[in-house]
Amino acid sequence: MNPSSLARQNTLLLAVAFMLVELLAATALVVFLMLPMARRSADDLAGLMILSAQTWAELPPPTRPDFELELLTSHQLALRVEPAEVGRDEWHSPFFYLLEDALAQRLGSRRHLASEIAGDGETVWYWTNLPAGEGLLAVGLSQQRIPMEPGLALLLALGGGFVFAGAFAWWLARRITEPLALLDAAATRIGQGEHPELLPESGPRELAALARRFNAMAQQVRDLLSARTTLLAGVSHDLRTPLARMRLALEMMKSAPAPALIARLENDIEEMNGLIATLLDLARGLEREPPEETDLAELLSELADQAAAHEREISVRCLNCRRAVAPRALRRALGNLLQNALRYAPAGPLELVCETRGESCRVGVLDRGPGIPPERIAAMFEPFQRLDVSRSPQTGGAGLGLAIVRELARANGWQARLEPRDGGGLAAWIELA
Repeated sequence: MNPSSLARQNTLLLAVAFMLVELLAATALVVFLMLPMARRSADDLAGLMILSAQTWAELPPPTRPDFELELLTSHQLALRVEPAEVGRDEWHSPFFYLLEDALAQRLGSRRHLASEIAGDGETVWYWTNLPAGEGLLAVGLSQQRIPMEPGLALLLALGGGFVFAGAFAWWLARRITEPLALLDAAATRIGQGEHPELLPESGPRELAALARRFNAMAQQVRDLLSARTTLLAGVSHDLRTPLARMRLALEMMKSAPAPALIARLENDIEEMNGLIATLLDLARGLEREPPEETDLAELLSELADQAAAHEREISVRCLNCRRAVAPRALRRALGNLLQNALRYAPAGPLELVCETRGESCRVGVLDRGPGIPPERIAAMFEPFQRLDVSRSPQTGGAGLGLAIVRELARANGWQARLEPRDGGGLAAWIELA
């Protein structure tokens, strides 16, 4: 059996909840407001009926017709000398049962009301026998005097409330589930390799946060797919050149083998191996490494010592600072930044710096090289992006160093930034979480 939709379940649950609330409110209104008022009104009417019968008995007979007319005109009560047939217990509206209780409390005995159709054939009168002097006097009241229909009112209120609750519950459920339906459709399209439109980040706070996270994930998927395409295109381009040289060397070796050709083949193989190793580094950069307590000053000093073979002046500027970071990932990222500085800033001092600002901390490599134009900084983090458009191995690497740094930073919750320095040069920072 297929489960019902979330909208239908929410509609039913909300409708039931609204109905229970309405029933509770109606019950409280009836018990604490309507019923006490009805009892008080019934008691007042019972007192008026008994007083009318007693007053009629005490009046002189000539004045009784005027009194009866006044009572009928002003209070819709009628008096009759002939006793009414009130022995049977008839069904009445709820108010007349309260009136019977009020009469019983005042007179000490139960008095039933008997219904009777008036001469016009439409008006219903209720009669009862009340003491009047030495005998009994029939006192009647018109049903029109008590126009209340609490049962009908309650039925209409519950019916209207049910319709309103159902409509409002359906609208509220749709308001909640429509963003989820859009999310489901967008997730399906992403699974099929498409690029859906970003979801609107509106509505309730939780749904807006969910849409915001989904949009961020969708953008990351787009970036990954774009990076994959760029990597495949870049690899095919960068491998084609050494393969062409290798083919040419093999053709030349058929006619005249020479050590120089063999050395050329070995160099091309090393170039291809280096490119593949760099790509593997980029792929490994996507893996998150568990953090460890690390002495950043010691880590920077070790990197400076490893680069001492380049015979460059490398200074370390870092106070005692310990952070819970992924040490191998941070070492690889800073190593790539240092290699870039050694390659593209051949002159001038290099600095390995650690700075703390409150709870934040950042480490970086600072050089005095030619720097990078501000409009090209964002593009430098993309795979196979280099300032040297010729892409010659003699003037630089494969253009994957900063891409690896960015992926390492993303995987560990850091931020990688490039900033021009005052006085020339470049500052490459990794802002730790």
